[in-house]
Amino acid sequence: MNRIQITDDLSFSRIIYGMWRLADDRDTSPAHVQAKIEACLEQGITTMDQADIYGGYAAEEVMGAALKAAPALKDQIEVVTKCDILIPAGRYAQTARGKYYDTSRTHILASVDQSLQLMGLDKIDTLLIHRPDPLMDHHETGAALDEVVASGKVRSVGVSNFKLHDWTLLQSAMKTPLITNQIELSLSAHDGFTNGDVAYLQERGVPIMAWSPLGGGNLMTGSGAVQDALAAVATKNDVDAAAVAVAWLIAHPAQVMPVMGTNNINRIKALSDALKVNMDRQTWFELYTAALGNEVP
Repeated sequence: MNRIQITDDLSFSRIIYGMWRLADDRDTSPAHVQAKIEACLEQGITTMDQADIYGGYAAEEVMGAALKAAPALKDQIEVVTKCDILIPAGRYAQTARGKYYDTSRTHILASVDQSLQLMGLDKIDTLLIHRPDPLMDHHETGAALDEVVASGKVRSVGVSNFKLHDWTLLQSAMKTPLITNQIELSLSAHDGFTNGDVAYLQERGVPIMAWSPLGGGNLMTGSGAVQDALAAVATKNDVDAAAVAVAWLIAHPAQVMPVMGTNNINRIKALSDALKVNMDRQTWFELYTAALGNEVP
């Protein structure tokens, strides 16, 4: 599987395994989680996407138990995790009165330490600020991100769901470059290709992590022009519709890395089928036209 260079000494697999549902599986045993990671590795999928909030603040610990049982896996994967969202659940059940964001230095440093402990890691490969914080002091947040990198606890930092102005505000107060933005991109959430979200990052050579690349599963269910178009391309390439939807994102020159979240082992084993799809320009636009509901202007 092709890899995307993130920094001089860090690269990600072109497809990323998303662990936001990891703690929701009926089987969260270390052996079962290990089997998921190994199924990814067999295809060259080495990058694992986490967040402190996933599973009500339980997913990192579930992953950590598997890495503790099979410590050799740590040297075979890259770990991305996120912080700044607080909800009344897990370790914040008694302190958070409602959902809010915290990009303070105190919270970022504490979150990094907590994530390292729960996952049993010495270093986080990439830490992302999960959501733009309207109360963010960019000088404080930027300095805190610089600090966790300088400390050696984090190799690189980025953001998630940031708009252009959020990115430039935070970056203006940092010495460390932001290395990715994880945004929603799919055939059902394609505005990023025309509203400047993708163009801004593409211009700067910043690889993009795409969450919900299957539109929350909606692209695979129901009926409609998009589903019909996906099915037609899938049949031609002897893959399923999900592989086509992912291939559509990978075909874009902005270096999009789809984040695929599933607990089904068989579906995990098929994630790399997206690389088998012949996604030429006309096919890409046929799918895009179906998603738009009309021809391009």
